[in-house]
Amino acid sequence: MRKCGQYKFLIILIVFVFFLTACEGQQKEIVSLEEAETIKIGGLAPLTGPVAVYGKTASNGAKLAVEEINANGGIFGKPIDFNLQDEQGNLIEAVNAYNKMYSDGYYIIWGDVTSGPTEAVAELANTDEVVLLTPSGTQDGITIDRDFAFRVCYTDSYQGHILARFASENLGVHTAALMTNNSSDYSDGVARTFKETAKDLGIEIVAEESYGNQDTDFSAQLTNISRKNPDVLVIPDYYEVIAMIAPQARQAGIESVFLGPDGWDGVLDQLAGDTSAVEGAYFTSHYSVDDPKEELQNFLRNYEQTFTDPVSAFSALGYDGVYMLKEAIERAESLDPVEVQKTLKNIEFEGITGYLTYDDNNNPIKDVSVIIIKDGEYSLDSVVSPE
Repeated sequence: MRKCGQYKFLIILIVFVFFLTACEGQQKEIVSLEEAETIKIGGLAPLTGPVAVYGKTASNGAKLAVEEINANGGIFGKPIDFNLQDEQGNLIEAVNAYNKMYSDGYYIIWGDVTSGPTEAVAELANTDEVVLLTPSGTQDGITIDRDFAFRVCYTDSYQGHILARFASENLGVHTAALMTNNSSDYSDGVARTFKETAKDLGIEIVAEESYGNQDTDFSAQLTNISRKNPDVLVIPDYYEVIAMIAPQARQAGIESVFLGPDGWDGVLDQLAGDTSAVEGAYFTSHYSVDDPKEELQNFLRNYEQTFTDPVSAFSALGYDGVYMLKEAIERAESLDPVEVQKTLKNIEFEGITGYLTYDDNNNPIKDVSVIIIKDGEYSLDSVVSPE
C-alpha cells in the first residue's frame, strides 16, 4: 500500500552490499516438526518512525491471529513464536532485522508492511530461500521473479484495473481525469493501469495532472481539470493527501465523482468533521466492516476488545497473513521453507479479506470491495470479482 517513491536505486545498492556481507557462509539449520519446541515465524513492521501507523495496525492483526492460534493448540500442538522486529520504515533497518532473524533460525517471515522495505528484504529472502509473506506491500515488483515472496493484498496495478472496470461497468463513465503524485510509485502504478484499462473500455482520459510530495496547493492542476468537466476524477494517493486535494477540488468547481485506491482508507478522520468534499466518493478496499461473514465479525469484535488503535484494512490483511502461513505449514507438514513455499504457491485460502489463489507471480487473484463514502461514513457499495 505505502509508496516507495525513489527507493529503487537505493534498494539495489543496499541489497548488493548486504548480499556480500550478511550471513556469509551460514547455512540454514532446518528443525523438524518433531524436534521443534515452537513454530518460529519472524515479523517485520515499522513500529516507530514516520509510517508507524501502518506497521502498528498491521502487526496488531498479526498478533491477534497468533494469540488465537496459540490459544487453540498452536500448529501441530506447538505454539507460534512470533519474533516481531521494528524496522522503523527504513530500508537498512529492514535488512538488518531480516539478517538477525535469519541468523536466529526464522525462515518463515510475515512482513514487511510498506513496499520499499518489503522489496529490499524480498530479494534477500528469495536468494536465501526464506518464505516472505507481506500483508500489505502492493508494489508490483515485490514478487516478480521471486518464488519465495508472496503477498496477501492485491497489487497497485490490479487496483487500477479494477477501478477502471468499476467506473465503466458500475458507473457508466465516459470521461475521466487523472491526478497523480509524481513522487510515488504507488500512485503511478494505480494510475497507469487505470488509464490502460479505461481506454480499452472506451473511457476517454480528458486530463492528466500531477503534483509532488511536498505540494499543498493544487489549484493550478484542479483549474485545468475543472475546464474538462470529467465524469470521474481519479486520485491515487493516501488519505493525508486526499484530505488536502478533495476540498480544493470542490472549491475549484469540480463536481466529478472521485475514485481512489485503498490508500483512501482513513480520509474521513483527516477531514475534521466536514466530510462533504468526499461525499459520494468510491475507493477500493480489501474488506468491508459491512460484510456479515461470521469470521470477519468475530475478528472485528476481538480486535476492538484487544487494541485501542482503530481497526483497518492493514489489520485484516495482517491477520489473514498469519493464518495463511499456518495453513501452508500444516499442509507442508514441515518447517522447511522450501516445502512451505510449495504449499503456499498452490494454496486456496479463505480469509476475512476474501478467497484467494495465486497467479504465476505469487500475486493474489481475489475479489475487491468497493467502498462508498455516504452520509459521512464508509459503506460497502459492491464487490468486483476477477475476470
